[in-house]
Amino acid sequence: MARVLVPLADGFEEIEAVTTIDLLRRAGIEVIVSGLTETRVTGSHGITIEADSILDDALSEDYDMIALPGGMPGADNLENDPRIIAILRDMAGRQRFTAAICAAPKVLAAAGLLDDKRATSYPGFLDAARTPGLVVTDATVEQHGKVITSRGPGTAMDFGLVLIENLVGRAGRDAIESALQRPS
Repeated sequence: MARVLVPLADGFEEIEAVTTIDLLRRAGIEVIVSGLTETRVTGSHGITIEADSILDDALSEDYDMIALPGGMPGADNLENDPRIIAILRDMAGRQRFTAAICAAPKVLAAAGLLDDKRATSYPGFLDAARTPGLVVTDATVEQHGKVITSRGPGTAMDFGLVLIENLVGRAGRDAIESALQRPS
């Protein structure tokens, strides 16, 4: 079974976090939700989520993917946490998936994971002039190798479905998407 770490920092974007967690779990993927310092984490719109663990405990486990929700100041809090930067670099070095949505692709850039890649984000959070070789696109979801990025709350479902496809295959994604009754 695939395992995904979703770290939550105070100020995370609720739609992005909950949609990603929900879709991955519907697909039978084990999702570990970890707060940076405590299990109760409050999003950017005042919704509090009870995480499964704190990050220090979660870091002792192995994952196939790390998925970062955006939101502000959540993305800043992730970027300023050296443990997040370290696990992103470790995951990339082991050819594991790193994924981020909305403002969180800037965390991937800070970790050096977007050099010479295509990526997307909420407008204004990625700067191609500050990241060597970065091509910023306006795609709903952009995948470059094992790096997956998406634009914002409105693209959270698309983001989650691409994560599922990468972890369990197209048939798994199609089964989940069909059950959601998304318009074609």
